Amino acid sequence: MKLTDNLLQRLPKPERGNKITYDDAVKGFGARITAADGRAFVLNYYRKLDGRERRYTIGSFPDWSTTAAREEAKRLKRAIDGGSDPVGEQEEDRAAATVADLCGRFERDYLPRNRPSTQRVYRQQIHTDILPALGRMKIAAVSHADVDGFHHRLSVRAPTHANRTLAVLSRMFSLAVRWGWRADNPCRGVERNQENKRHRYLSGAELTRLSEALAVLSDVAAANAIRLLLLTGARRGELLAAQWSDVDLEAGIWTKPAATTKQRTEHRVPLSAAARTLLAKMRSQADDGAEYVFPARGGGHRPHVNAVWIAARKAAKLNGVRLHDLRHTYASVLASAGLSLPVIGALLGHATPITTHRYSHLFDDPLRAATERASAILTGKAPADIVPLERRRRR
Repeated sequence: MKLTDNLLQRLPKPERGNKITYDDAVKGFGARITAADGRAFVLNYYRKLDGRERRYTIGSFPDWSTTAAREEAKRLKRAIDGGSDPVGEQEEDRAAATVADLCGRFERDYLPRNRPSTQRVYRQQIHTDILPALGRMKIAAVSHADVDGFHHRLSVRAPTHANRTLAVLSRMFSLAVRWGWRADNPCRGVERNQENKRHRYLSGAELTRLSEALAVLSDVAAANAIRLLLLTGARRGELLAAQWSDVDLEAGIWTKPAATTKQRTEHRVPLSAAARTLLAKMRSQADDGAEYVFPARGGGHRPHVNAVWIAARKAAKLNGVRLHDLRHTYASVLASAGLSLPVIGALLGHATPITTHRYSHLFDDPLRAATERASAILTGKAPADIVPLERRRRR
């Protein structure tokens, strides 16, 4: 019989399973009715590749009218005659990898190559932002507009964080291209938010307040970690991962293993007298056989000192100061003492001079003092100290 909307509405539902009533106008086209009274249009066809019979569901009634479904069946039959396999294509689409699959492989195969702190940040970005927004999307279906919209929505709340998350997503899609999951990276060309580089250094008064705040903290180990960050200019991850075997108190040398440094190379730095004194005291109080300078209760080393830093920062009234700004402060003290950029870079463990160049503006004050001294000598308006060359060489 020729199917119509009126006929489909009148057809009874089966007692169990389903029953298909076929159309006499288009071969293989029919209406399937289930025992639960679900009604949908289907198309039976034989796959051209191997002659296997397949059944494709066009859509539900009344979302699809009989006329529209019949026209769709005709279109599909023409495609099938040309070698198409609608059911096979649908199965492939269902099996196609999603962004969640990409995140899973990224965490499994790529993240372990990074430092623990980097892994922690990347996982937080993935599970907090990327998966909720894009996780269910097919990798091949994610467009530039999808990524741009995701970045824009995240930028409203946290512009800098949005840039960092976009960088992680871009790295994931670059790997997807390498793994053959798609042909291009949809993150390319997404405009990043403008970031204002900050240069925050603690003043003498701020350092005094911080020292007083650290002196009364109950977590002495964390307070010592903050002191050593200021005395060495080390990165937080490098310091917290330090082992006693890395520290030679007699020679006053701390050797950072390549696995803990950002540039992935071993970094030997001299320790100041204050740093050596503090470390010696900590060593005398450490358990016998202690492996890490800052051990964690459950084994390994302390992952962070965030809570203690927040408390110290609040007590010292250092609003907006980050823990990493202690490293900047260390560099500013070195520059103010007249040390060169290469020396500062060597102490901080920079891989290239370009990285150290960000501190070049710190030489303004000592240079200004030097030119004022020269001006005083030349104009005779004020006496100037004369340092004998021989004595200067002995220094």
